[in-house]
Amino acid sequence: MNSPAKSVYLLAIETSCDETSAAVIENGTTIRSNVVSSQIETHRRFGGVVPEIASRQHVETITWILQEALDQAGLTMEDMSAVAVTQGPGLVGSLLVGVIAAKSLACSLELPLIGVHHIAGHIYANQLVHKLEYPLVSLVVSGGHTELIYMESEGSFRIIGQTRDDAAGEAYDKIARALKLPYPGGPHIDRLAQEADGEIKMPRAWLENSYDFSFSGLKSAVLNVLNQSRMRGEEPVAAHVAKGFQSSVVEVLVEKAGRAVKEYGAKQLLLAGGVAANRGLREALTKRCEELGVPLLMPPMDLCSDNAAMIGAAAFLKWNRGDITGLDFKAEPVLSLEKWGY
Repeated sequence: MNSPAKSVYLLAIETSCDETSAAVIENGTTIRSNVVSSQIETHRRFGGVVPEIASRQHVETITWILQEALDQAGLTMEDMSAVAVTQGPGLVGSLLVGVIAAKSLACSLELPLIGVHHIAGHIYANQLVHKLEYPLVSLVVSGGHTELIYMESEGSFRIIGQTRDDAAGEAYDKIARALKLPYPGGPHIDRLAQEADGEIKMPRAWLENSYDFSFSGLKSAVLNVLNQSRMRGEEPVAAHVAKGFQSSVVEVLVEKAGRAVKEYGAKQLLLAGGVAANRGLREALTKRCEELGVPLLMPPMDLCSDNAAMIGAAAFLKWNRGDITGLDFKAEPVLSLEKWGY
């Protein structure tokens, strides 16, 4: 009688921006632990992430985060099959903390090391809760990225559209700052937009015959509305501004994603990235996919923001192919997704 196959346990590390996270993933789909330490309170006073402070805080927390991930999983370092870590993109100082920790563990324990693309992690966070069917289209929306990605097969990434200026999440934070809302601004704008009883109409940047995005013009339009109102001695209703801004962002994202699904014959549409937690976007995409008759896959809220579980899920693609990263690899703040994939 054959003995059951031994489980593959990946110890994953994520430190690309302002979250320090470690996770243990079993066989690429089961989360045994996923520990995240957020720095939001630290950076809130500055209205955004301060890279030097972020990297210092990673140094302070990485050791106990790793131990906590193992403790919650009920496993030890000796049970691990490999170590996975975010290689890029991200803040180079933050990336270095995770990369050095991962290299140290892999070297001392003689374990394989797998460098992971951060955006691949966001996409494959969906695999932790859904079964993926190819070909598919993924809409990645975060603080630093807004991209439409066509995936013909597992691990294959083709960027068919991306932002030409601000990422959607970046635009949210800038408008929130103009509205004097706390950092991070996305959840506050989303809440105000949901509660609004009126709307100040804002322009849409369609960039005809392209899947690319642009949010700088919308940002300028919102700032112009605010400045003109304040010059008249009036304070615009924040909820009305928020609704107008969010309606513009969501409509463009949803329309282009839906068009890509039809053109490329996608079997599924995946939503990924920090802005995937936005209720307005989730509701609009759900409605659009129902009209198209195509399943919409979204990660649960706790897997939308940066976390190590998603890095472990993406690393399993490389593990299955025996694609191991050498100990001489570098943290890469600008890392190509298409070249990382297959």
